[in-house]
Amino acid sequence: MTDWPNHAEAWRQWRDALTGERMHHGWLLAGKAGLGKRDFAMAAARELVAETGVPQPQGEHPDIIALTYGPKDDKGEKAQAEGKPFDLARSIRIKQIRGMQRRLITRPTLGSRRAIIIDPADDMEKSAANALLKSLEEPPVGTFFLLVTHRPARLLPTIRSRCRTLRFPALTDSQLATLLADGGLPPDPQAIAAAEGSFGAALRFAEQNLAPVAKVITALLAQGDNGITGRGELARLIGPRADRERVQAVLDLAQSLVARAARASDNPQARARLINAHTALVSLAAEAPTANFDSGMLPFEIGSLLVAAAPASEPAHG
Repeated sequence: MTDWPNHAEAWRQWRDALTGERMHHGWLLAGKAGLGKRDFAMAAARELVAETGVPQPQGEHPDIIALTYGPKDDKGEKAQAEGKPFDLARSIRIKQIRGMQRRLITRPTLGSRRAIIIDPADDMEKSAANALLKSLEEPPVGTFFLLVTHRPARLLPTIRSRCRTLRFPALTDSQLATLLADGGLPPDPQAIAAAEGSFGAALRFAEQNLAPVAKVITALLAQGDNGITGRGELARLIGPRADRERVQAVLDLAQSLVARAARASDNPQARARLINAHTALVSLAAEAPTANFDSGMLPFEIGSLLVAAAPASEPAHG
C-alpha cells in the first residue's frame, strides 16, 4: 500500500475519534480523486473492527463491506461469479445498497464493529442514496460508514449532514515526484504539473501516455481551432473506441490544464472564459459515465469546450 504523505491530519482526527468516548457512525472522506482516500478507508476500517485478543485476517475481512462499481447487467454478474472479465456499471446501484443492508441484520463476525465503505459515494444512483440515508439515520449498533467522495456537493445534503468530514489535501509537486519514483516511474515534470496534486492523475498521465494529448489541449486553449483540425487530432489521440478509464483521464487532464491557465491569466475576460470552460468540463465529466454519449463525438465535445475558451473565440468588435 502507498505511504501517503498527505494523510497525517486525517489519521490524527480518526484516531482521536476512535479513542474517544463516542465514535461518530458516518464519515465522509473528501478530496479530489487520486489522493489515496480508498487506501485510508481500508486501513481505517481495519483499525475500527480490530479487537484485542481476536486474530484478524490478512486478506478480505468479514466485517468490512466495500461497495464500488459492480457488473453492469445480469450477464456481467454471471461472468463475475465465474471469475471471467465483465463490464462495470457506471454507478453504484440500489441493488448493492439493499444487499449490504441485508447483511446488517446479522451481528459482526469477529468482534462488535462492522465497517461499510462506499467508493465513490458520489456515484450512487439517486434511489441508492435514498436507501443509504435510512441506514445513516438509524445505523445498527456497531456499524460505521466510510463514504469516499471526490465531489461532496453531488451527495444528498441529508447524507452530508449525518457524516463527519475528513478532508484530504492535494499533494505537493515534490511529494508527487517521490511517489512516482517510488512506483518505478520517472517524475515527469509535465505529468506532475498536469496532475494538480493528484497522484492518481499523475499515474494516469504516465500510463495512458497523455503527453501528446496535453500538447493538443494546450494548443486548443491558446490558439483555438481553424476548422476542426485540432479537435480531430484530439479525437485521434483519445482513440475511436476509448474505454471509460481513458476518457475520464482525458477529462481530468483537460480540467487541470484549464484551471492552471485560468490561474495564470491576468486578463479578466480570458479568465472568465476559462472558468466557464472548466465548469462545463466538470459537468461533462459528471454526465459522461451515465449519459449515452456517442464515443466518437465525445472527444469533439471536449475539444469544442476548450476552443470556446481560446482567444480566437472572442467576438470581433469594430
